[in-house]
Amino acid sequence: MPIEILTPPNPPPPLAPYSAGTKAGGFIYVSGTLAIGPNGETMHVGDAAAQTRYVIEAIKAVIEAGGGTLKHVVMNQIFLKDLADYAAMNAVYKEYFPENPPARYCIQTPLVRPDFLVELATTAYVGP
Repeated sequence: MPIEILTPPNPPPPLAPYSAGTKAGGFIYVSGTLAIGPNGETMHVGDAAAQTRYVIEAIKAVIEAGGGTLKHVVMNQIFLKDLADYAAMNAVYKEYFPENPPARYCIQTPLVRPDFLVELATTAYVGP
């Protein structure tokens, strides 16, 4: 099965050796996505809602690079630094997935930098 590396326009520098996304067998897999700006800086420090919006927009760009849309998302894995940000994250999340939302889970965990509040990893299905 061929694997296609997906790179959105103007991606931020990766923090480790990974691709923003890959496409294989009709699926798009988006790596864990953080609020990383174009120069590697953390965006929207202290604002979980704004970081969530930034992260979902970045995920959207990767999925679009693979020929899909957010309507193709079948699973989101959500990581929060602090569950106190759960309501803020959900308020923004619902704007992007208002009806028939994808499967998901959400856990609290430390993230790679202390100023990151939200991380999402996404799977979308665009067909064969």
